[in-house]
Amino acid sequence: MTIEETKAFIQAEWVSITTEVRPSVTKSAAGDLQPFYCSRAFNYTPGDVFECTVINYADPNGKVPLVKIHIKGHIVWQDEHPLTPGAYKVDYVADEIYEATPLIQGFADAINKLPASGLDKWEVNIAQNLLKKGFPAFSLVEGETYVDYDLIYVYDNLFFNGSKNVDGRAFDKPENRPTNLQVPLIRK
Repeated sequence: MTIEETKAFIQAEWVSITTEVRPSVTKSAAGDLQPFYCSRAFNYTPGDVFECTVINYADPNGKVPLVKIHIKGHIVWQDEHPLTPGAYKVDYVADEIYEATPLIQGFADAINKLPASGLDKWEVNIAQNLLKKGFPAFSLVEGETYVDYDLIYVYDNLFFNGSKNVDGRAFDKPENRPTNLQVPLIRK
């Protein structure tokens, strides 16, 4: 597919097939990377606008939700990704909304112990706007717009993004852009 064909195809609502597992930067006492369990809902509309909601879970079955992260912004389409024909490098620029909502008291308590400037006390089911705010727990830097350097690939009516780096590094720099595919999203 060309970029224009891909854009037309993904103009829909997309959701995770099931709870996904990714490596995180958090390590166990033994130094092993801890898993990050999540589900995603994604929407793409004309004008290269995207909206994505990620729910992070404490368990692999997605029964204990910890936090909801909701971002909205613009996709900057780059050239073809060398992974496979029809895959494209994209930059997800979270320039409209970046909100986090604790979904369980233990998570709110944990992030209330972390450094954060300009934020209220975290409370369950209360969203906080993190747009351009410094919050190191989410790799957010004061005054900067968060950008995720990722990829988009469509195959057999499935929508793929890049698989997280095995060492848990975020896609926060072009050189950290993924080189593999993660579990696809399906049309809602």
